[in-house]
Amino acid sequence: MTAAPAPPPAAGTEAGTAAAADATDTAALTGRRRIAFACHADEDTLPGLLTLLRSLALTNPRVCEDFLLLHPGLPDSALDAARRLHPRITARETRHGRWEVLRAHGYDTVIVLGPDMVVLGDIGPLLRLRHGVGAVPQLPMPSGEPRVQADEGLLVLQREWLADSTRARLAGDGVPGCVVPLDGRHDFPVRRLHGGLPVPEGTVILRFGGAEGTGTGHGEGHGPAERARARYEMADDDFRTAYCSLPGPKHPALLTHLARPLLERGATVDLARALALVHTEEGRYREAVEVLLSVTPRADQPRFHETLGSALMAESRHAEAETHLLLATASPAVAPKAFSRLARLAWLRGDDDAARAYAREGLDAEPVNRTCRDLALLPGEPAPDVPGDGQLAHVALFASGQENAGDKVLPEAVRLCFGADTGPRRWLPVPVHRLFDEVALERVNARRALVVGGGGLFLPDTWPNGNSAWQWNVPDAMLERITVPLAVLAVGYNVFDGQAYRRTRFTESLRTLVEKSAFFGLRNHGSVERVRALLPPSLREKVRYQPCPTTVLRRLSPGWTDPVRRDDTVLLNCAYDRAGLRFGHDYGHFLAETAAAVRELGKRAEVRYAPHTPADERFVHDLRREHGIALPVEPLYDLPNAEIYERFRRTRLVIGMRGHAGMIPFGCGTPVLSLISHPKLAYFLADIDRPEWGLSVHDRDLGAKLAERAAALLDDHDAAVADVLGRQRLLWETTRANLAELERCLGVPVEAAGLADPGPPAPAR
Repeated sequence: MTAAPAPPPAAGTEAGTAAAADATDTAALTGRRRIAFACHADEDTLPGLLTLLRSLALTNPRVCEDFLLLHPGLPDSALDAARRLHPRITARETRHGRWEVLRAHGYDTVIVLGPDMVVLGDIGPLLRLRHGVGAVPQLPMPSGEPRVQADEGLLVLQREWLADSTRARLAGDGVPGCVVPLDGRHDFPVRRLHGGLPVPEGTVILRFGGAEGTGTGHGEGHGPAERARARYEMADDDFRTAYCSLPGPKHPALLTHLARPLLERGATVDLARALALVHTEEGRYREAVEVLLSVTPRADQPRFHETLGSALMAESRHAEAETHLLLATASPAVAPKAFSRLARLAWLRGDDDAARAYAREGLDAEPVNRTCRDLALLPGEPAPDVPGDGQLAHVALFASGQENAGDKVLPEAVRLCFGADTGPRRWLPVPVHRLFDEVALERVNARRALVVGGGGLFLPDTWPNGNSAWQWNVPDAMLERITVPLAVLAVGYNVFDGQAYRRTRFTESLRTLVEKSAFFGLRNHGSVERVRALLPPSLREKVRYQPCPTTVLRRLSPGWTDPVRRDDTVLLNCAYDRAGLRFGHDYGHFLAETAAAVRELGKRAEVRYAPHTPADERFVHDLRREHGIALPVEPLYDLPNAEIYERFRRTRLVIGMRGHAGMIPFGCGTPVLSLISHPKLAYFLADIDRPEWGLSVHDRDLGAKLAERAAALLDDHDAAVADVLGRQRLLWETTRANLAELERCLGVPVEAAGLADPGPPAPAR
C-alpha cells in the first residue's frame, strides 16, 4: 500500500506556507517514514539516468518518492529532461559523487541507484527494508561477513547509516551485523550475461556497469539485456502515454505530472477522467471540474458524467451536478452510484422527498446500496419546529445506522456540557453537511444560541462543499446573518500527514467563523496552533483550548459510577479510511508487528477487536489470512452510546488507532494506548503529558514495544487507572472554566459546570 501525498501548494502562498509547516511537524508526530531514491549522474551518464527514471515509473507505477539527483555541477537546463520525467526531483551539486547521499539527512530510508541501472520489476521489498545496509553481497570477507561493493551497485541505507563514516566502514573489513543481504535479482550485473544469455526471469534491477551505462554503447554479446533496456529509451510523450495507459492504480503525483502535458495537447476523455479522479482524491475539486469540462464536448460515457457530477457537487454547483448525474444513470453499471449521489445531493439541498425518490431508484438498481438504503428511510414528515424555552441549535454530524461509533458519541458528549437533557426539548439538530440555507437560518435565529461541535470538522473531504471547504456547509453570507450567540466547541483540525487544504476558501470561511463566534474552542493544542497560523493576529487570541468532551465523560454523565470489577479483556481498534496516508509502504510491517503483540498480549488477557466502522473489520480478515490469528469482534458501530460506554468502562485496556478509540475510553476512566497514524492522536497524548501512551504504526519495533507497554499497564492496573483519572482531572478543570465562560458568552445556563467528581473507583480487575 503506497502513500500518495498530494503535490504541495505553491511556495509563498498562505496555503503553501501552512502545508509546509504541517508536513514538517506532522511527519515527526506520526513517524511516517520519509523515503528517497538517490543517483549520481554527470554529462556522460545523464542519458542513462533518464532511462532509469522511465523504467522505475513504468514498472512501479504506484511509487513516487523524492529523487535526489546528485551531480558534479551540471547547468540547470541540463536537468530539465529529468524533471520532465519525475515530479519530485531534488538536484544537489557535489564533489563527493554518489557518497553525497550520506549527507541526505531528513530521510529514514535512501535507496541508492546508478545511471547504469534499469528497473525491471517490483522494488517493494527495497521500500520495506527497515534495518542496516541492504545490498547484494559480493565475495565474502575472510571473517565470513558479506562484502559490499560500496562504490557502485545498489545500496539501501537507513537513517543511522547516513553518516560520513559509513563509506569507510563499508569499504573496510566489513561491518558485522550491518549488511542485510539481498537476493541477487535486485542488482544483477549484465557482465554475467555474456554470449547472449537471456535476462533471468524475476530480475528486479539490471546493472550494465562501467562505460556500458553511459548510453553511448552497450557492449557486445548482451543482446537480451540491451533489448530490456531499449524498451525504456523513448521520447517524452511516448513515455507519458505509456505510463498513463498502464492498467491499475498509479501514484497521484506522478500521474498528474505526466498527464498534464498530454491533456494540454488534447488527450483522451479517459485520461481526463483519470486525472480528475486523482484531483478528487486530493481534495482538488475545482481542478477536477476544469479538467473534465475541457473535454466535455467529446464525452458521452456515463462514468465520465458521474465523475463530473460528483466534482461539481463538491464545488456546490448543484444544478450542473444534478444534470450530469442524471446522464450517468443511463448505464446499469453506473446507475447505483449516480442515484446515491443524486439522493445525497437532494438531501443536502433540503429536498427530502427527492432524496427518498432517488434513493428508491438506486435500490432498484442495487438493492444492497447502503447510502440509498439510509436515505430511502428518511422520515416522511419532519418534526414540528417549536422552539422550547432556552432551546439551543446544534451543528454536528449526527451519525446513525452503522456509521462511525465515535461520531455517534460526539453530539451527545457536546450536549452533556450544557446539562443532562440531550434530547429534542433542549436541542435543535442542524446536520453539518446539509446546506445552511434561509430555512436553516430562520430556525437557528429562533433559538437562544448556536453550538458548533464536536469532532474533526476542519477536514477538507468526506462531504466536500464549495461554500466553506470544511465540513459545515455554510456560505459566508449566511454565517454573517446569524443573530444568536455562536460557540465553536471542541472542533479539531483533522488533516492527515501528507494532506492539506488547497483552497483559500477554507481560510476565508475560517476567519468569518472566528469573527462571528462568541466562543471558539479547539480540542487539542495542535489544532489551536494550526488554526491560529491561518488567522490574522487580531483573531488569534480568540482561539482557545477546549478538550473534547468525550475525554471527561465520567464528569459529564449524571449518575456515572466506575466499575468495581472489569472484564479480563483488551479491546483493539484499527482504522482503514485513507489507508495510504496512514500506512504508506508499511502496512505489511504494521500487520506483522501487531500480530506479534496480539500473541503476546493473549497470554495476559483476551484480546477482542472493536471496530468503529464496518470498514475497520479489514484488520481481522487480514490478521487471520496473513498470520493465522482469529479475534472475536465487538462491532461498536452496532451499539447505542450507553453500550459503547459500558464496553469501554469494563475492559482493562483499549489499544486504538482512531482518535475516539483513545479519547472515549479515556473519558470512561480506562487506560489507553494509541496506534498513531494521524497527528490528532499525538496531539491528545501531548495535551495529557503522556506521549509514551502512543506508538507510531511505522515504528521498527512496534510489536515488542506495544506488548511491553500494554503489559506494564495491565500488571499495575490500579496505578494505570489512577493515572488516567489524574490526567482527566486536569482536562476537567480546563473544561469547567470554559463552560463558565460559555455561560457568560451565550447567556444560557450551563448546568454541567457544577457536576461533581465521581470519585476514585474501587480497585478493579
